[in-house]
Amino acid sequence: MAVAIGSGDALLRVRDLGVAFAGQGAPVTAVNNASFELHAGEVLGIVGESGSGKSVTLRAIMGLLPATASITGSVRFDGQEILGMDPESLRQMRGRSLSMIFQNPSSHLDPLMTIGRQVAEPLLQHEKMRPAKARESAIKILGEVRIDRPEQRAANYPHQLSGGMKQRAMIASAIACRPRLLLADEPTTALDVTVQAHILALLADLNRSRGLSMVLVSHDLAVIAQVCDRVVVMKDGEVVEQGAAGKLVTTPQHPYTQRLIESQPGRLAAVAAAPTVAITDSPLLEIRNLGVQFRLPRTGLLRPKALLKAVDDVSIGLQRGETLGIVGESGSGKSTVARAIMGLETPAQGDVLLDGRSIRAGRLAGQPDFRRRIQMAFQNPFDSLNPRFTVRQTIVEPLRKHRLVPADRFDARVAELMALVELDPRLADRKPGQLSGGQCQRVGIARALAMEPEILIADEITSALDVTIQAQIIELLNRLRSQTGLSIIFISHDLALVRSFCHRVAVFEAGRVVEAGNVEKVLSEPQHPYTQTLIASVPEL
Repeated sequence: MAVAIGSGDALLRVRDLGVAFAGQGAPVTAVNNASFELHAGEVLGIVGESGSGKSVTLRAIMGLLPATASITGSVRFDGQEILGMDPESLRQMRGRSLSMIFQNPSSHLDPLMTIGRQVAEPLLQHEKMRPAKARESAIKILGEVRIDRPEQRAANYPHQLSGGMKQRAMIASAIACRPRLLLADEPTTALDVTVQAHILALLADLNRSRGLSMVLVSHDLAVIAQVCDRVVVMKDGEVVEQGAAGKLVTTPQHPYTQRLIESQPGRLAAVAAAPTVAITDSPLLEIRNLGVQFRLPRTGLLRPKALLKAVDDVSIGLQRGETLGIVGESGSGKSTVARAIMGLETPAQGDVLLDGRSIRAGRLAGQPDFRRRIQMAFQNPFDSLNPRFTVRQTIVEPLRKHRLVPADRFDARVAELMALVELDPRLADRKPGQLSGGQCQRVGIARALAMEPEILIADEITSALDVTIQAQIIELLNRLRSQTGLSIIFISHDLALVRSFCHRVAVFEAGRVVEAGNVEKVLSEPQHPYTQTLIASVPEL
Protein backbone atom coordinates (compact mmCIF):
# COMPACT_ATOMS: atom_id res chain seq x y z
CA MET A 1 0.00 0.00 0.00
CA ALA A 2 1.14 3.58 -0.52
CA VAL A 3 2.76 5.09 2.53
CA ALA A 4 2.70 8.84 3.12
CA ILE A 5 6.04 10.49 3.87
CA GLY A 6 6.28 13.67 5.91
CA SER A 7 7.45 16.95 4.44
CA GLY A 8 9.67 19.82 5.46
CA ASP A 9 13.16 19.76 6.93
CA ALA A 10 13.91 16.48 8.66
CA LEU A 11 16.74 15.66 11.06
CA LEU A 12 16.85 12.12 9.63
CA ARG A 13 15.61 11.19 6.17
CA VAL A 14 15.70 7.58 4.95
CA ARG A 15 14.84 7.11 1.28
CA ASP A 16 14.43 3.80 -0.58
CA LEU A 17 16.84 2.03 1.76
CA GLY A 18 17.77 -1.46 0.62
CA VAL A 19 20.07 -3.90 2.42
CA ALA A 20 21.03 -7.36 1.16
CA PHE A 21 23.55 -9.82 2.60
CA ALA A 22 25.76 -12.05 0.51
CA GLY A 23 25.55 -15.73 1.32
CA GLN A 24 26.41 -19.09 -0.19
CA GLY A 25 23.47 -18.81 -2.57
CA ALA A 26 21.54 -15.75 -3.77
CA PRO A 27 21.80 -12.55 -1.69
CA VAL A 28 19.28 -12.32 1.17
CA THR A 29 17.26 -9.10 1.21
CA ALA A 30 16.85 -7.74 4.75
CA VAL A 31 15.45 -4.26 3.93
CA ASN A 32 13.60 -3.39 0.74
CA ASN A 33 12.95 0.23 -0.33
CA ALA A 34 12.22 1.51 3.20
CA SER A 35 11.43 5.23 3.47
CA PHE A 36 10.64 7.37 6.51
CA GLU A 37 11.84 10.50 8.26
CA LEU A 38 12.26 11.97 11.72
CA HIS A 39 12.01 15.62 12.74
CA ALA A 40 13.95 17.35 15.52
CA GLY A 41 12.53 16.61 18.98
CA GLU A 42 10.37 13.76 17.68
CA VAL A 43 10.25 10.15 18.89
CA LEU A 44 9.70 7.66 16.08
CA GLY A 45 8.80 4.03 16.77
CA ILE A 46 9.61 1.12 14.44
CA VAL A 47 7.66 -2.10 15.09
CA GLY A 48 7.55 -5.51 13.49
CA GLU A 49 8.40 -9.14 14.12
CA SER A 50 11.89 -10.61 14.25
CA GLY A 51 13.36 -10.60 10.75
CA SER A 52 11.29 -7.62 9.61
CA GLY A 53 14.40 -5.47 9.12
CA LYS A 54 14.11 -3.16 12.15
CA SER A 55 17.59 -3.67 13.62
CA VAL A 56 19.26 -3.81 10.20
CA THR A 57 17.71 -0.43 9.41
CA LEU A 58 19.15 1.08 12.60
CA ARG A 59 22.59 -0.38 11.90
CA ALA A 60 22.48 1.05 8.38
CA ILE A 61 21.75 4.49 9.84
CA MET A 62 24.70 4.10 12.23
CA GLY A 63 27.02 2.77 9.51
CA LEU A 64 27.51 -0.49 11.46
CA LEU A 65 26.68 -3.04 8.77
CA PRO A 66 29.38 -5.58 7.81
CA ALA A 67 31.26 -5.59 4.53
CA THR A 68 29.05 -8.46 3.30
CA ALA A 69 26.08 -6.06 3.17
CA SER A 70 25.05 -4.44 -0.09
CA ILE A 71 23.33 -1.10 0.63
CA THR A 72 21.27 1.07 -1.72
CA GLY A 73 19.18 4.23 -1.29
CA SER A 74 19.90 7.21 0.92
CA VAL A 75 20.25 7.95 4.65
CA ARG A 76 20.71 11.65 5.40
CA PHE A 77 21.32 12.87 8.94
CA ASP A 78 21.29 16.62 9.57
CA GLY A 79 21.72 17.17 5.84
CA GLN A 80 24.71 14.80 5.49
CA GLU A 81 24.63 11.56 3.54
CA ILE A 82 25.70 8.68 5.80
CA LEU A 83 25.82 5.92 3.19
CA GLY A 84 29.28 5.99 1.64
CA MET A 85 30.69 8.36 4.27
CA ASP A 86 34.39 7.82 4.96
CA PRO A 87 35.21 5.88 8.17
CA GLU A 88 36.82 8.79 10.02
CA SER A 89 33.84 11.10 9.44
CA LEU A 90 31.53 8.30 10.60
CA ARG A 91 33.61 7.82 13.74
CA GLN A 92 33.42 11.52 14.53
CA MET A 93 29.64 11.53 14.03
CA ARG A 94 28.95 8.40 16.10
CA GLY A 95 28.82 9.20 19.80
CA ARG A 96 28.93 12.96 19.26
CA SER A 97 25.87 13.62 17.07
CA LEU A 98 24.38 10.19 16.65
CA SER A 99 24.30 7.42 19.29
CA MET A 100 22.81 3.97 19.70
CA ILE A 101 21.80 1.71 22.59
CA PHE A 102 21.42 -2.01 22.06
CA GLN A 103 19.00 -4.72 23.15
CA ASN A 104 21.40 -6.69 25.37
CA PRO A 105 23.65 -4.36 27.40
CA SER A 106 25.62 -7.31 28.74
CA SER A 107 26.90 -7.98 25.21
CA HIS A 108 27.82 -4.36 24.51
CA LEU A 109 29.42 -3.20 27.75
CA ASP A 110 33.13 -4.02 28.16
CA PRO A 111 33.34 -6.53 31.05
CA LEU A 112 36.90 -5.40 31.86
CA MET A 113 36.12 -1.68 32.08
CA THR A 114 34.36 0.12 34.94
CA ILE A 115 31.00 1.72 34.27
CA GLY A 116 32.44 5.18 34.98
CA ARG A 117 35.19 4.69 32.40
CA GLN A 118 32.72 3.48 29.78
CA VAL A 119 30.52 6.53 30.24
CA ALA A 120 33.59 8.79 30.20
CA GLU A 121 35.04 7.23 27.04
CA PRO A 122 33.01 9.35 24.53
CA LEU A 123 34.01 12.48 26.48
CA LEU A 124 37.67 11.51 26.30
CA GLN A 125 37.46 10.72 22.59
CA HIS A 126 35.19 13.47 21.27
CA GLU A 127 35.43 16.30 23.80
CA LYS A 128 39.14 15.71 24.60
CA MET A 129 38.40 16.12 28.32
CA ARG A 130 41.03 15.42 30.89
CA PRO A 131 40.46 12.09 32.72
CA ALA A 132 39.52 13.70 36.07
CA LYS A 133 37.01 16.04 34.40
CA ALA A 134 35.59 13.18 32.28
CA ARG A 135 35.10 11.03 35.39
CA GLU A 136 33.35 13.88 37.18
CA SER A 137 31.05 14.38 34.18
CA ALA A 138 30.41 10.62 33.94
CA ILE A 139 29.26 10.49 37.57
CA LYS A 140 26.93 13.42 36.92
CA ILE A 141 25.46 11.70 33.84
CA LEU A 142 24.95 8.45 35.78
CA GLY A 143 22.91 10.49 38.23
CA GLU A 144 20.90 11.99 35.35
CA VAL A 145 19.87 8.52 34.19
CA ARG A 146 18.70 7.80 37.75
CA ILE A 147 21.39 5.38 38.87
CA ASP A 148 21.51 5.50 42.64
CA ARG A 149 24.85 6.23 44.34
CA PRO A 150 26.54 7.17 41.03
CA GLU A 151 29.96 7.70 42.65
CA GLN A 152 29.93 4.10 43.86
CA ARG A 153 28.39 2.67 40.70
CA ALA A 154 31.02 4.41 38.56
CA ALA A 155 33.61 2.09 40.13
CA ASN A 156 31.54 -1.04 39.47
CA TYR A 157 31.99 -3.44 36.57
CA PRO A 158 29.02 -4.52 34.40
CA HIS A 159 28.61 -7.89 36.13
CA GLN A 160 28.00 -6.05 39.41
CA LEU A 161 24.89 -4.28 38.06
CA SER A 162 21.34 -5.51 37.44
CA GLY A 163 19.91 -5.67 33.91
CA GLY A 164 18.07 -2.39 34.36
CA MET A 165 21.16 -0.61 35.68
CA LYS A 166 23.25 -1.93 32.77
CA GLN A 167 20.70 -0.48 30.36
CA ARG A 168 20.85 2.86 32.16
CA ALA A 169 24.65 2.79 32.03
CA MET A 170 24.51 2.20 28.27
CA ILE A 171 22.09 5.11 27.89
CA ALA A 172 24.44 7.28 29.97
CA SER A 173 27.36 6.45 27.66
CA ALA A 174 25.22 7.13 24.58
CA ILE A 175 24.08 10.61 25.73
CA ALA A 176 27.40 11.70 27.28
CA CYS A 177 28.25 14.03 24.36
CA ARG A 178 24.67 15.32 24.11
CA PRO A 179 23.89 13.82 20.66
CA ARG A 180 20.97 15.08 18.60
CA LEU A 181 19.66 11.61 17.75
CA LEU A 182 19.48 8.41 19.82
CA LEU A 183 18.72 5.06 18.20
CA ALA A 184 17.31 2.53 20.71
CA ASP A 185 17.13 -1.10 19.56
CA GLU A 186 14.69 -3.08 21.74
CA PRO A 187 15.94 -1.35 24.94
CA THR A 188 13.30 -2.93 27.22
CA THR A 189 12.91 -6.46 25.82
CA ALA A 190 12.99 -9.13 28.57
CA LEU A 191 13.12 -6.51 31.35
CA ASP A 192 10.67 -6.64 34.26
CA VAL A 193 7.62 -4.41 33.83
CA THR A 194 8.75 -2.09 36.64
CA VAL A 195 12.27 -1.75 35.18
CA GLN A 196 10.77 -1.31 31.72
CA ALA A 197 8.55 1.49 33.03
CA HIS A 198 11.59 3.24 34.54
CA ILE A 199 13.59 2.99 31.28
CA LEU A 200 10.67 4.29 29.20
CA ALA A 201 10.14 7.16 31.65
CA LEU A 202 13.85 7.97 31.44
CA LEU A 203 13.80 8.06 27.62
CA ALA A 204 10.70 10.27 27.66
CA ASP A 205 12.37 12.61 30.15
CA LEU A 206 15.51 12.86 27.98
CA ASN A 207 13.30 13.71 25.02
CA ARG A 208 11.62 16.52 26.98
CA SER A 209 14.58 17.91 28.91
CA ARG A 210 17.23 17.69 26.19
CA GLY A 211 15.07 17.83 23.08
CA LEU A 212 16.68 14.50 22.18
CA SER A 213 15.26 12.98 19.00
CA MET A 214 14.85 9.20 19.10
CA VAL A 215 14.13 6.18 16.96
CA LEU A 216 12.81 3.41 19.20
CA VAL A 217 12.65 -0.15 17.85
CA SER A 218 10.39 -2.70 19.56
CA HIS A 219 8.11 -5.65 18.84
CA ASP A 220 5.78 -4.41 21.61
CA LEU A 221 3.20 -1.96 20.27
CA ALA A 222 2.11 -1.00 23.78
CA VAL A 223 5.65 0.23 24.52
CA ILE A 224 5.79 2.13 21.24
CA ALA A 225 2.36 3.72 21.78
CA GLN A 226 3.39 4.91 25.24
CA VAL A 227 6.41 7.01 24.21
CA CYS A 228 6.36 7.63 20.44
CA ASP A 229 4.88 10.43 18.37
CA ARG A 230 4.78 8.44 15.13
CA VAL A 231 5.11 4.76 14.25
CA VAL A 232 6.61 2.91 11.28
CA VAL A 233 5.45 -0.72 10.79
CA MET A 234 7.86 -3.09 9.01
CA LYS A 235 7.20 -6.55 7.60
CA ASP A 236 9.65 -8.67 5.60
CA GLY A 237 11.99 -5.71 5.19
CA GLU A 238 9.34 -3.32 3.89
CA VAL A 239 7.51 -0.38 5.46
CA VAL A 240 3.84 -1.37 5.21
CA GLU A 241 2.30 1.46 7.22
CA GLN A 242 3.27 4.58 9.13
CA GLY A 243 1.52 7.46 10.84
CA ALA A 244 0.72 9.19 14.12
CA ALA A 245 0.95 6.72 17.02
CA GLY A 246 -2.56 7.32 18.36
CA LYS A 247 -4.22 7.02 14.98
CA LEU A 248 -2.23 3.98 13.87
CA VAL A 249 -3.04 2.05 17.06
CA THR A 250 -6.76 2.89 17.04
CA THR A 251 -7.42 2.69 13.28
CA PRO A 252 -4.73 0.51 11.66
CA GLN A 253 -5.09 0.20 7.89
CA HIS A 254 -2.75 -2.63 6.94
CA PRO A 255 -3.79 -6.23 7.80
CA TYR A 256 -0.34 -6.89 9.31
CA THR A 257 -0.67 -3.93 11.68
CA GLN A 258 -4.13 -5.15 12.64
CA ARG A 259 -2.66 -8.61 13.37
CA LEU A 260 0.08 -7.11 15.55
CA ILE A 261 -2.50 -5.21 17.59
CA GLU A 262 -4.80 -8.21 17.95
CA SER A 263 -1.81 -10.29 19.16
CA GLN A 264 -1.16 -8.00 22.11
CA PRO A 265 -1.40 -10.05 25.36
CA GLY A 266 -4.31 -8.02 26.73
CA ARG A 267 -6.41 -9.01 23.71
CA LEU A 268 -5.91 -12.78 24.03
CA ALA A 269 -8.61 -13.39 26.64
CA ALA A 270 -11.24 -14.50 24.15
CA VAL A 271 -8.79 -16.89 22.49
CA ALA A 272 -7.30 -18.44 25.62
CA ALA A 273 -10.18 -18.29 28.06
CA ALA A 274 -9.39 -20.84 30.78
CA PRO A 275 -12.08 -23.42 31.61
CA THR A 276 -13.29 -23.48 35.20
CA VAL A 277 -11.27 -25.66 37.55
CA ALA A 278 -12.57 -27.00 40.86
CA ILE A 279 -10.45 -26.09 43.88
CA THR A 280 -10.04 -29.15 46.11
CA ASP A 281 -8.37 -29.84 49.45
CA SER A 282 -5.98 -32.27 47.72
CA PRO A 283 -4.14 -30.41 44.95
CA LEU A 284 -2.18 -32.29 42.30
CA LEU A 285 1.00 -30.44 43.31
CA GLU A 286 1.57 -28.83 46.68
CA ILE A 287 4.50 -26.66 47.76
CA ARG A 288 4.79 -26.56 51.57
CA ASN A 289 6.88 -23.98 53.42
CA LEU A 290 9.58 -24.15 50.74
CA GLY A 291 12.89 -22.43 51.41
CA VAL A 292 15.95 -22.29 49.13
CA GLN A 293 19.23 -20.64 50.10
CA PHE A 294 22.40 -19.80 48.21
CA ARG A 295 25.81 -19.15 49.69
CA LEU A 296 27.32 -15.83 48.65
CA PRO A 297 31.10 -15.46 48.31
CA ARG A 298 33.06 -14.02 51.21
CA THR A 299 33.32 -10.23 51.27
CA GLY A 300 36.47 -10.29 53.42
CA LEU A 301 39.12 -12.74 54.56
CA LEU A 302 37.66 -13.18 58.05
CA ARG A 303 33.98 -12.97 57.14
CA PRO A 304 31.93 -16.16 56.74
CA LYS A 305 30.02 -16.79 53.53
CA ALA A 306 26.63 -15.08 53.70
CA LEU A 307 23.37 -16.89 52.94
CA LEU A 308 20.87 -15.48 50.46
CA LYS A 309 17.26 -16.61 50.97
CA ALA A 310 16.17 -16.93 47.35
CA VAL A 311 12.87 -18.57 48.39
CA ASP A 312 11.52 -18.00 51.89
CA ASP A 313 8.65 -20.10 53.33
CA VAL A 314 6.58 -20.39 50.14
CA SER A 315 3.35 -22.41 50.17
CA ILE A 316 1.16 -22.73 47.05
CA GLY A 317 -0.82 -25.48 45.32
CA LEU A 318 -1.73 -26.49 41.76
CA GLN A 319 -5.03 -28.19 40.95
CA ARG A 320 -5.59 -30.76 38.18
CA GLY A 321 -6.18 -29.00 34.85
CA GLU A 322 -5.31 -25.63 36.36
CA THR A 323 -2.93 -22.97 35.08
CA LEU A 324 -1.19 -21.15 37.93
CA GLY A 325 0.57 -17.92 37.05
CA ILE A 326 3.66 -16.87 39.01
CA VAL A 327 4.70 -13.22 38.58
CA GLY A 328 7.33 -10.94 40.03
CA GLU A 329 10.53 -9.12 39.15
CA SER A 330 13.86 -10.77 38.38
CA GLY A 331 15.35 -12.14 41.59
CA SER A 332 11.95 -12.58 43.26
CA GLY A 333 12.34 -16.38 43.42
CA LYS A 334 10.04 -17.47 40.58
CA SER A 335 12.51 -19.62 38.64
CA THR A 336 14.13 -20.92 41.85
CA VAL A 337 10.79 -22.39 42.92
CA ALA A 338 10.46 -24.04 39.50
CA ARG A 339 13.96 -25.48 39.73
CA ALA A 340 13.25 -26.77 43.24
CA ILE A 341 10.13 -28.56 41.98
CA MET A 342 12.21 -30.15 39.22
CA GLY A 343 14.93 -31.22 41.66
CA LEU A 344 17.48 -28.84 40.13
CA GLU A 345 17.84 -26.99 43.46
CA THR A 346 17.91 -28.58 46.92
CA PRO A 347 15.48 -26.97 49.39
CA ALA A 348 16.84 -25.85 52.76
CA GLN A 349 13.37 -26.39 54.23
CA GLY A 350 9.89 -27.54 53.28
CA ASP A 351 8.86 -30.00 50.63
CA VAL A 352 7.07 -30.45 47.30
CA LEU A 353 4.28 -33.05 47.15
CA LEU A 354 2.85 -34.70 44.04
CA ASP A 355 -0.46 -36.42 44.74
CA GLY A 356 0.39 -36.20 48.43
CA ARG A 357 3.80 -37.90 48.05
CA SER A 358 7.10 -36.13 48.62
CA ILE A 359 8.90 -35.55 45.33
CA ARG A 360 12.23 -35.29 47.10
CA ALA A 361 11.70 -38.56 49.00
CA GLY A 362 10.55 -40.22 45.78
CA ARG A 363 13.69 -39.22 43.95
CA LEU A 364 15.85 -40.43 46.83
CA ALA A 365 13.98 -43.73 46.70
CA GLY A 366 14.74 -44.03 42.97
CA GLN A 367 11.16 -43.60 41.74
CA PRO A 368 11.45 -42.22 38.18
CA ASP A 369 7.76 -41.44 37.71
CA PHE A 370 8.16 -38.07 39.43
CA ARG A 371 10.53 -36.92 36.70
CA ARG A 372 8.18 -38.14 33.99
CA ARG A 373 5.06 -36.56 35.46
CA ILE A 374 6.53 -33.05 35.72
CA GLN A 375 8.39 -31.45 32.83
CA MET A 376 9.79 -27.96 32.24
CA ALA A 377 10.12 -25.64 29.24
CA PHE A 378 12.86 -23.07 29.76
CA GLN A 379 13.11 -19.34 29.07
CA ASN A 380 15.89 -19.47 26.49
CA PRO A 381 15.37 -22.41 24.12
CA PHE A 382 18.76 -21.86 22.47
CA ASP A 383 20.46 -22.48 25.82
CA SER A 384 18.30 -25.48 26.78
CA LEU A 385 18.56 -27.35 23.46
CA ASN A 386 21.68 -29.28 22.49
CA PRO A 387 23.12 -27.30 19.53
CA ARG A 388 24.51 -30.52 18.01
CA PHE A 389 21.18 -32.37 18.10
CA THR A 390 18.60 -32.17 15.33
CA VAL A 391 14.95 -31.67 16.24
CA ARG A 392 14.42 -35.40 15.75
CA GLN A 393 17.31 -36.33 18.06
CA THR A 394 16.12 -33.86 20.71
CA ILE A 395 12.63 -35.38 20.85
CA VAL A 396 13.85 -38.98 20.59
CA GLU A 397 16.24 -38.62 23.54
CA PRO A 398 13.58 -38.76 26.34
CA LEU A 399 11.68 -41.47 24.42
CA ARG A 400 14.79 -43.65 24.41
CA LYS A 401 15.94 -42.76 27.92
CA HIS A 402 12.62 -43.63 29.54
CA ARG A 403 11.67 -46.40 27.07
CA LEU A 404 8.34 -44.75 26.34
CA VAL A 405 7.92 -46.29 22.86
CA PRO A 406 9.74 -49.05 20.94
CA ALA A 407 12.64 -47.91 18.77
CA ASP A 408 10.73 -48.70 15.57
CA ARG A 409 8.10 -46.13 16.60
CA PHE A 410 10.51 -43.26 17.28
CA ASP A 411 9.96 -41.54 13.93
CA ALA A 412 6.17 -41.88 14.14
CA ARG A 413 6.12 -40.47 17.69
CA VAL A 414 8.39 -37.56 16.66
CA ALA A 415 5.97 -36.77 13.84
CA GLU A 416 3.02 -36.88 16.28
CA LEU A 417 4.71 -34.53 18.75
CA MET A 418 5.81 -32.09 16.04
CA ALA A 419 2.24 -32.01 14.74
CA LEU A 420 0.98 -31.44 18.29
CA VAL A 421 3.09 -28.26 18.65
CA GLU A 422 2.44 -27.30 15.01
CA LEU A 423 6.03 -27.70 13.78
CA ASP A 424 6.61 -28.31 10.07
CA PRO A 425 7.80 -31.96 9.75
CA ARG A 426 10.46 -30.76 7.27
CA LEU A 427 12.26 -29.17 10.25
CA ALA A 428 12.95 -32.56 11.88
CA ASP A 429 16.53 -32.73 10.60
CA ARG A 430 17.46 -29.13 11.41
CA LYS A 431 19.52 -28.03 14.39
CA PRO A 432 18.62 -25.15 16.78
CA GLY A 433 20.89 -22.71 14.93
CA GLN A 434 18.76 -23.22 11.81
CA LEU A 435 15.47 -22.41 13.58
CA SER A 436 13.76 -19.22 14.75
CA GLY A 437 13.20 -18.47 18.44
CA GLY A 438 9.55 -19.43 18.22
CA GLN A 439 10.39 -22.72 16.48
CA CYS A 440 13.03 -23.55 19.10
CA GLN A 441 10.51 -22.88 21.85
CA ARG A 442 8.09 -25.32 20.23
CA VAL A 443 10.85 -27.95 20.08
CA GLY A 444 11.43 -27.48 23.83
CA ILE A 445 7.71 -27.92 24.49
CA ALA A 446 7.57 -31.01 22.23
CA ARG A 447 10.51 -32.54 24.12
CA ALA A 448 8.70 -31.93 27.43
CA LEU A 449 5.46 -33.40 26.07
CA ALA A 450 7.29 -36.53 24.89
CA MET A 451 7.20 -37.64 28.54
CA GLU A 452 3.39 -37.29 28.57
CA PRO A 453 3.58 -35.19 31.75
CA GLU A 454 0.70 -34.19 33.97
CA ILE A 455 2.35 -30.87 34.83
CA LEU A 456 4.26 -28.49 32.54
CA ILE A 457 6.34 -25.71 34.09
CA ALA A 458 6.69 -22.89 31.54
CA ASP A 459 9.45 -20.55 32.75
CA GLU A 460 9.26 -17.20 30.90
CA ILE A 461 8.85 -19.06 27.61
CA THR A 462 7.43 -16.02 25.77
CA SER A 463 9.57 -13.23 27.27
CA ALA A 464 11.79 -12.61 24.23
CA LEU A 465 9.32 -13.60 21.50
CA ASP A 466 7.38 -11.36 19.13
CA VAL A 467 3.78 -10.70 20.16
CA THR A 468 2.43 -12.76 17.26
CA ILE A 469 4.65 -15.72 18.24
CA GLN A 470 3.62 -15.20 21.88
CA ALA A 471 -0.01 -15.50 20.81
CA GLN A 472 0.74 -18.72 18.91
CA ILE A 473 2.53 -20.27 21.92
CA ILE A 474 -0.34 -19.32 24.26
CA GLU A 475 -2.89 -20.74 21.82
CA LEU A 476 -0.80 -23.93 21.67
CA LEU A 477 -0.71 -24.28 25.48
CA ASN A 478 -4.40 -23.51 25.69
CA ARG A 479 -5.18 -26.26 23.17
CA LEU A 480 -2.94 -28.75 24.99
CA ARG A 481 -4.64 -27.86 28.27
CA SER A 482 -8.07 -28.49 26.74
CA GLN A 483 -7.12 -31.71 24.91
CA THR A 484 -4.97 -33.42 27.54
CA GLY A 485 -6.02 -31.88 30.87
CA LEU A 486 -2.45 -30.62 31.29
CA SER A 487 -1.78 -28.62 34.47
CA ILE A 488 0.54 -25.66 33.91
CA ILE A 489 2.72 -23.45 36.09
CA PHE A 490 3.16 -20.34 33.96
CA ILE A 491 6.02 -18.10 35.12
CA SER A 492 6.08 -14.67 33.55
CA HIS A 493 6.65 -10.97 34.17
CA ASP A 494 3.94 -10.14 31.58
CA LEU A 495 0.84 -9.49 33.67
CA ALA A 496 -1.44 -9.07 30.65
CA LEU A 497 -0.44 -12.52 29.40
CA VAL A 498 -1.00 -14.06 32.84
CA ARG A 499 -4.38 -12.40 33.14
CA SER A 500 -5.55 -13.73 29.77
CA PHE A 501 -4.33 -17.30 30.30
CA CYS A 502 -4.23 -18.33 33.97
CA HIS A 503 -6.84 -19.38 36.56
CA ARG A 504 -4.94 -18.19 39.63
CA VAL A 505 -1.85 -16.10 40.23
CA ALA A 506 0.82 -15.92 42.94
CA VAL A 507 2.80 -12.68 43.23
CA PHE A 508 6.42 -13.09 44.37
CA GLU A 509 8.58 -10.41 45.97
CA ALA A 510 12.02 -11.05 47.49
CA GLY A 511 11.45 -14.80 47.69
CA ARG A 512 8.00 -14.63 49.32
CA VAL A 513 4.41 -14.88 48.08
CA VAL A 514 2.91 -11.48 48.92
CA GLU A 515 -0.48 -12.06 47.29
CA ALA A 516 -2.29 -14.99 45.65
CA GLY A 517 -5.77 -15.87 44.44
CA ASN A 518 -8.11 -15.75 41.46
CA VAL A 519 -6.22 -14.05 38.64
CA GLU A 520 -8.99 -11.60 37.76
CA LYS A 521 -9.54 -10.57 41.36
CA VAL A 522 -5.85 -10.16 42.21
CA LEU A 523 -5.04 -8.16 39.07
CA SER A 524 -8.26 -6.09 39.17
CA GLU A 525 -8.30 -5.43 42.92
CA PRO A 526 -4.70 -5.83 44.13
CA GLN A 527 -4.31 -5.56 47.89
CA HIS A 528 -0.53 -5.58 48.31
CA PRO A 529 1.44 -2.40 47.40
CA TYR A 530 3.95 -4.45 45.38
CA THR A 531 1.18 -5.96 43.23
CA GLN A 532 -0.24 -2.48 42.74
CA THR A 533 3.19 -1.26 41.58
CA LEU A 534 3.55 -4.14 39.11
CA ILE A 535 0.12 -3.47 37.60
CA ALA A 536 0.72 0.28 37.36
CA SER A 537 3.94 -0.39 35.41
CA VAL A 538 2.28 -2.34 32.58
CA PRO A 539 2.17 -0.31 29.31
CA GLU A 540 -1.21 -0.23 27.60
CA LEU A 541 -2.30 0.42 24.04
